[in-house]
Amino acid sequence: MNERIGVIADDVTGACDVAAELREIGLTVDVLLGVPAQEDLPDDGGAVVIGLRTRTAPRAVAVDDSLAAAEWLRRRGITRWYQKYCSTFDSTPEGMIGPVAEALMAAGGFATSVGTPCTPHADRTVYRGHLFVGDRLVSESSLAHHPLTPMTDPDLVRVLGRQTTLPVGLVRHRDVRAGPPALAAAIRTASAPHLLVDALDERDLDSIAIAVEALDPCLVGGGAGLITALARRAGPGGGTSDPVEAHQGGRRLILVGSASERTRAQVARGGPVTATVDAVAAAADGGGEVARALALLEDFWMRHPDRPAVVSASHDLEALRLAQQALGVERAGAAVEDALAAIALGSVERLGARHLLIAGGETSGAVTRALGIERLRLTRRVDAGVAWGIGAAGAVAGGPRLHVLLKSGNFGGEDLFLRAWEAAAT
Repeated sequence: MNERIGVIADDVTGACDVAAELREIGLTVDVLLGVPAQEDLPDDGGAVVIGLRTRTAPRAVAVDDSLAAAEWLRRRGITRWYQKYCSTFDSTPEGMIGPVAEALMAAGGFATSVGTPCTPHADRTVYRGHLFVGDRLVSESSLAHHPLTPMTDPDLVRVLGRQTTLPVGLVRHRDVRAGPPALAAAIRTASAPHLLVDALDERDLDSIAIAVEALDPCLVGGGAGLITALARRAGPGGGTSDPVEAHQGGRRLILVGSASERTRAQVARGGPVTATVDAVAAAADGGGEVARALALLEDFWMRHPDRPAVVSASHDLEALRLAQQALGVERAGAAVEDALAAIALGSVERLGARHLLIAGGETSGAVTRALGIERLRLTRRVDAGVAWGIGAAGAVAGGPRLHVLLKSGNFGGEDLFLRAWEAAAT
């Protein structure tokens, strides 16, 4: 497979998850944040990953943005598209994975979509159409209680079936383990245009990748696992990684919007917290809450110029629960995102922050949009699905170059907030 790959991801941390793994296998990777503008695309043979904000968007917005991204890729000669959705297969209650898949199938002239959210590096597997997180069904994991996208049904065929007008089928694990030719035959003879595929490990994903290449062109989708398996087959023609640029100077800032168990553990290991953001206070007086946090950051960096500061909006679960009760889940989330985005902008403009580690998909999208970062070139992988990138802050005078790490809430080791800076310095 020597065609250039175009990935359409439903959020920016998902885009960076894919990009981190593609860079690890030696590809040059550009992450474009939001529906791309009309800039030129480097002809370096690498992968292009477009990170949208469609995971929690209304269906119509998700479809329109995904089609715009696909058209941008098509105009640049990239017709091999990958629909990247979260490895937990979650979205809004009405669902956007199915509608986006239908729209991309129609736009690309594909009769079939084939996908799996299996992502071994995140411990996500699919068996008999049911999604597991570690050794538990997703509905029995902490992800069943996600404040924005709770995943309470582990049966992916049933979940996708509620989102699409087209039939949904399952390719079982026995067909995957029968080998690529048998798997390709099982996909060809399946009666449903949407096909979800069981997968447990990298071996299964490699078999799916080989089988998909033997089929007529179809829309392929899923988590970071399957696209990485496809890219592994690119060989020398798939692009080569560019030199790593070491971080130089500037303040270091960690912004935490995720309330996941893993992120809270990372805050506990990498703290202490310099400033907090209260959703109720931010909703009532966003400017005041932002000014308070910036004053705390300025004082912290005056005393500890070489230490990373931590601003958290969600490590206190009880405070988060009370805020959601008072404001509603959506309004509380929006107040936090807006405040953290404004703090990031103020830190870059006024306090000299040049290295930002951002935890949480919605927070990452809000912060990068506020800073006017439209593109990241991945530099160094820190953990599975987690990597540093370089981008220009277009919303700040002079467009300073920033080193940015965007991470999904559940990704990274518990010591990530400590190790990330070590990786940046090498």
